[in-house]
Amino acid sequence: MEDEKQNSKLILEILENKDERALEDEEIIRLLLDKKLAKDTVAEHSQNLPFGAKASDAIAKFVGSWTFIIIFILCLIGWIILNAVLLTRAVDPYPFILLNLILSCVAAIQAPVIMMSQNRQEEKDRLHALNDYKTNLKSEILIEELYKKIEELGNAQEALLREVRQIRGATNSELKE
Repeated sequence: MEDEKQNSKLILEILENKDERALEDEEIIRLLLDKKLAKDTVAEHSQNLPFGAKASDAIAKFVGSWTFIIIFILCLIGWIILNAVLLTRAVDPYPFILLNLILSCVAAIQAPVIMMSQNRQEEKDRLHALNDYKTNLKSEILIEELYKKIEELGNAQEALLREVRQIRGATNSELKE
């Protein structure tokens, strides 16, 4: 938690440019390089989940699979055939009212479980987006600093070339005399 506060303070200080001499460029770059911003957000999020959350994720994963759909359809067909063939002693005769009740109960339980799982997925996505933002911000700052360094090197090289040309010009004029 304190690490996040320090990162936030550093990034805010960089972005706001309150006092350009508060942190020297080299110090900012060193601090940014020393800090590892990228995190495994999936592991970070999963390690603190209670049993109910893990169970709802597992149920939502199973319910959203082809395995569940095929098993569910086979059970429905079996129920209908069993009760249609055993008309005289059927547990649930033709309008299949008990089957409708069971289907309604399954839907009533499934919906909240799937929504809980989706809420946790959204939370994971938010953590991932925040992690990406921090990493991108660090990369952007470092790239800008590298660009400045390359520009400084280019300017220094141009100055050296001018000096070399001046020295050559001076030597050539001395040779002519």
